[in-house]
Amino acid sequence: MSNSASQRFLALDVFRGLTLALMIIVNTPGGERSYGPLEHAIWHGFTLTDLVFPSFLFVVGAAMSLSMKKFAAHDEAYFLRSVIKRGLLIFLCGYLLYWFPFFTPDFALAPFANTRVMGVLQRIGLCYLFATLIVRYTGLRGAAIFSVIALLGYWWILASFGDYTLGRNAVLKLDLAVLGAPHMYHGEGIAFDPEGILSTLPSIVNVLAGYGAAVWLQRGQRTLAPLVVAGAACLLLAYGWDAVLPINKKLWTGSFVICTVGWDLIMLAVLVGVIDMAGLRFGTYFFEVFGKNTLFIYVLADVAVIVLARLHVGGEMLYRWLYQVLFLSWASPYNASLLFAVAYMLSCWLVAYVMDRKKIYIKL
Repeated sequence: MSNSASQRFLALDVFRGLTLALMIIVNTPGGERSYGPLEHAIWHGFTLTDLVFPSFLFVVGAAMSLSMKKFAAHDEAYFLRSVIKRGLLIFLCGYLLYWFPFFTPDFALAPFANTRVMGVLQRIGLCYLFATLIVRYTGLRGAAIFSVIALLGYWWILASFGDYTLGRNAVLKLDLAVLGAPHMYHGEGIAFDPEGILSTLPSIVNVLAGYGAAVWLQRGQRTLAPLVVAGAACLLLAYGWDAVLPINKKLWTGSFVICTVGWDLIMLAVLVGVIDMAGLRFGTYFFEVFGKNTLFIYVLADVAVIVLARLHVGGEMLYRWLYQVLFLSWASPYNASLLFAVAYMLSCWLVAYVMDRKKIYIKL
């Protein structure tokens, strides 16, 4: 394997871009019917879609391995200012997405009272911030110790202050007490946030795992077998743990963390082996484009969906109208929904492609 960090991390760019492409596809189905793998597990269980967000956190951690080297050349004040600013900026972007478009139809300022506080970007910002601080001040050993304590401690909290059901879990209780129902997600039929305050704790482990895997690769390892073995061991542990602590994405249980880390380690090993070691680069540019402006394109994709939902054609939301006219008019509901999502993802890719050609890179 080459000692060039940039060459080795082409696989990371592809992994990040692949994750973003899947995130857009699963977040923007045209209709209510989607193929099973493109749906989250209803509660306990695991699907391909459940892997997408933790994989994004994993690659955030892997990218940290490069930024931490840059921070080593600066003093403590610069480090703290940089990571806190970036973490809070990502959090703020997520919050503003839920408040967007900021005004009601009669041009009054949209109220804060019903704006969701936590969310995907908010979790990314918090996980990045805490994972960076943990790595900076405790190193890999400290990160490993934190991971064990966080996963076991979170398990104890879930078991001690509720159960693993939707209506009586500790994540829900804390969010209701701190945030209040109006500031929470309501897509589960009740006020419950799958990116809640308490479940952010175990999600930090996904970032730390990505960091650890990337550091291991940077040391110039000539075999990827340890990554694959570690991934397989995580999967065995996760599915064994599932017997007493269900794999649950919405609660972000410890078994879910270990399961997703296992798959991510195996996928990273495969991508590094195929792209960086075997040199097979055909088609990788498509995902590289996404990987260079990942957070910006994610925000853009969400904003565009909100705009399409606000605009109307003949009394129908433009989002819905495009789906019905361009896809549902000739395809089955399942295929129409998938094709709409893929077309939307490709539209976002075109924006990313133009930005890459013009060397425009926006880092949140």
